[in-house]
Amino acid sequence: MNLSIVIPLLNEEESIKELYHWIANVMQSNGFLYELIFIDDGSTDNSWNLIDELAREHKEVKAIRFLKNFGKSQALHAGFALAIGDVVITMDADLQDNPEEIPDLYKMVVNDGYDLVSGWKKKRYDSVIFKNMPSKLFNFAARKTSGVKLHDFNCGLKAYKNDVIKTIEVTGEMHRYIPVLAKNSGFNKISEKVVKHQARKYGTTKFGAERFVRGFLDLITISFLSRFGKRPMHLFGAWGAFMLFIGFCFALYLGIDKLFIHKQARLLTERPEFFISLTAMVLGTQLFLAGFLGELILRSKKNSKNYTIKEHRNVKE
Repeated sequence: MNLSIVIPLLNEEESIKELYHWIANVMQSNGFLYELIFIDDGSTDNSWNLIDELAREHKEVKAIRFLKNFGKSQALHAGFALAIGDVVITMDADLQDNPEEIPDLYKMVVNDGYDLVSGWKKKRYDSVIFKNMPSKLFNFAARKTSGVKLHDFNCGLKAYKNDVIKTIEVTGEMHRYIPVLAKNSGFNKISEKVVKHQARKYGTTKFGAERFVRGFLDLITISFLSRFGKRPMHLFGAWGAFMLFIGFCFALYLGIDKLFIHKQARLLTERPEFFISLTAMVLGTQLFLAGFLGELILRSKKNSKNYTIKEHRNVKE
C-alpha cells in the first residue's frame, strides 16, 4: 500500500465529508493505493456518525472512536498503530491542510529518501497576535533547543516513512515534537516543504493560546528526555555528587578548624558553614535517590496505551 492518511479530529462534522471527497479525488487522480484512518477524539457533535458512515460505504476508510477526549497525541498514536502504508501522512480535519500537497510529500519520502517531511505554512491565515507571533516564538525556541531546523513544528501536515511512526512513541502532548522524537530515534533525514494554508471554512479552532504554554513546557520535557531519558542517573547522579562534594568540603573545613585551629570558637551549629554543609549533603542524597528511582522506573516500565477506544469500523482486533 502506498499511503496511509491519518486524520485526528474533534467536533469537525461540517468538514468531514468534504475532506474525504477532496482526498479521494487526489488519490484517484494520482493512482495511489491508500487507506484513510479517521480518529474521533471524543467528539460531542455528529462527527462519529459521519466517519462511521464513510467507513461502511468505502473499504479504504477506517474509523476509530475514543471513549472521551484524550488529546491529539493519543489519537495519532492510535492511527500510527494501524497504518500499513509505505508512507504515512498526517493532516488535520478542519480543511486548513490542503490534500493536493500529498503527492509531492509522498515523492520527497519515496524518491528523495527523506525519513520525515514536515509542512511549513509560510503564509498563514490565522490571527497575527494570538497565533502567528506565538507560533514563531515557539518554533524559534524549538529549533534552538532541539537542533532540528524546521520553521513550523506544529504543522499538522507531515509525511513519514512507515519505519518512523512504528519506532517513535507519541504520548502526552508530544505530537508537536514528532520530528524531535524521530531525530532522537536515529532518523536524521528530516526536511520541510512549503505548503498552502487554507483559511478555516467551518467552526472555530479547538486550540487556544494556552497550547503554547503547554508547548514550551513539553519542549523542556523532551529536551530533558532526549539527553537523559535513558540514563537519568547521569544527570541526578552528577548533581548529587557535586552537592555531596560541596557538603563534604565544608564539613571537613569545620572539623579541622574546630579540632586543631580554633578549639574554643563558637559552636559549629552557630556557624553558617554548618548549615551549608548540611543542606548540600541532604540535597546530594536526594538527587542520588532521584537518579536511582529513575533508573528503577525505566527498567520496570511496561508499554501502555494512554487512551481507550470506544468503538471502531473496518479495524481488525
